[in-house]
Amino acid sequence: MNLFSKHDLGPATLKNRVVMAPMTRCRAIDNIPGDLMVDYYAQRASAGLIITEGTAPSANGLGYPRIPGLFSEDQVAGWRRVTDAVHAAGGTIFAQLMHTGRIAHPLNMPEGSTIVAPSAVAAAGTMFTDTDGMQPHPVPKEMDAQDIAQAIDEFVGAAKNAIAAGFDGIELHAANGYLLEQFLNPDSNQRTDGYGGTADKRSRFVLEVAEAVSKAIGADRVGIRFSPHGTFNDIAPYEGVADHYGPLAEKLQEIGLVYVHLVLGQDGLPETTLHAIRNGYHGTLMVNTGFDRTGAETTVGRGDADLISFGVPFIANPDLVERMQTDTPLADPQPDLFYAPGAEGYVDYPKAS
Repeated sequence: MNLFSKHDLGPATLKNRVVMAPMTRCRAIDNIPGDLMVDYYAQRASAGLIITEGTAPSANGLGYPRIPGLFSEDQVAGWRRVTDAVHAAGGTIFAQLMHTGRIAHPLNMPEGSTIVAPSAVAAAGTMFTDTDGMQPHPVPKEMDAQDIAQAIDEFVGAAKNAIAAGFDGIELHAANGYLLEQFLNPDSNQRTDGYGGTADKRSRFVLEVAEAVSKAIGADRVGIRFSPHGTFNDIAPYEGVADHYGPLAEKLQEIGLVYVHLVLGQDGLPETTLHAIRNGYHGTLMVNTGFDRTGAETTVGRGDADLISFGVPFIANPDLVERMQTDTPLADPQPDLFYAPGAEGYVDYPKAS
């Protein structure tokens, strides 16, 4: 197999193994996908798979300004326009479901929503708000049994809405310090009940979400993303990471998830962690961070991963697949416009002539 060969992913057949990674872009005005997002994703439909930006399963998960949701009729209708455009261009697209948990600020959230997390521990650092600029993360509400049950139901509802909106599947965002990873990490999860304390108990919420969503839409339409040694959003590696993620991967294999997506980090994952996950989970493995064409081809060619996801290169290169196939130099992105609300730095990057 090679980077540009086909790959079967559940009921979908990907036309290549180049994946557009999920990237927050903050263009969903009123949290509803609009015309700009339709154009943005359709422009990049030559990817074997597109995974959308993090999309909130409920109002409680809308921690950032201008991120989309999948919990209202208007949001479903907006996403339907996106998926129709991607499919018309020959693409395959999954929605990433991202509940931000404690990485949030009330100024970015609708009235009546609540910032929730496994424990009442505020994240270090600040959050951008459109109205008041950078603000410190507040102390979140520690989730009780009702909150946990509600969050699971919200993930299920959003997954069903994703299918109704025409998505080919969904990815659960259990990486980068958001709610699902907040349960996995002992720094953010200081519970002493059935959802905290031991590694198995810290995995419980993630597994309950994965199982419930899989029952709702089919495990062959559900992937999950991890960053086991990541440091984003005040999350840090901890002792016993490999011993935690190995059994977690085994349980995800039992549920039957269609892929596991690993953020390797700039230094790569320690071999112990990577082997533990690979020994536990035997389905499609996707990896991310710092790949160019040569590194991606080598990784796929060796069988170390089935799919390679690219983030920033897809921002400035809507035709990234074609550029890699023809060895065309890549365009540079404009980082100062990554999260701006308009078209500039979003849909105005040209394809190579």
